[in-house]
Amino acid sequence: MSTAHVLLGLLAGEPKHGYDLKRAHDARLPRAKPLAFGQVYATLARLARDGLVTAVGQDRDAGPDRTWYALTEAGRAALTEWLTTVEPPMPHLHNVLLAKVVVTLLVADADQARAYLAAQRQAHLARLRELTAVKTDPDAPLADVIAADYGVAHLDADLRWLQTTLDRVADLYEEVTAR
Repeated sequence: MSTAHVLLGLLAGEPKHGYDLKRAHDARLPRAKPLAFGQVYATLARLARDGLVTAVGQDRDAGPDRTWYALTEAGRAALTEWLTTVEPPMPHLHNVLLAKVVVTLLVADADQARAYLAAQRQAHLARLRELTAVKTDPDAPLADVIAADYGVAHLDADLRWLQTTLDRVADLYEEVTAR
């Protein structure tokens, strides 16, 4: 996810200050990793430097000065370009799970790789149960349900990969250690 582009999108409707942007991000993307205030302000500084947002005022509402930012025409164009650009589907087939399996096979053995895969499978199943609870909660906001759908689909794919890799770990061990 491009934090800069998400912030541009949140500014598309009206000017906001950093605190409002963080709150809007966390509310609109409720299952995403919450933004840190430092990340918001550092991103706003880069966007302002690049001419994509501009400061439109300051106020002090019983606290520190707050700078309001608005989208510029260049920012609106950058946002439109980002929104209409198709993301390449997984151009690289690398992730932490795969790396851990291969490194485990390099430094240990197939049994330790199997133990790791089994433990990872349990963690994925626990997360799958959590997200399924969100999906079946009649009071859950639709944004939470949609985010849970996305997570469930990815967990399901990971679980299938974990099982396939468990089935192939002995052969993979031979291949990895033969090099």
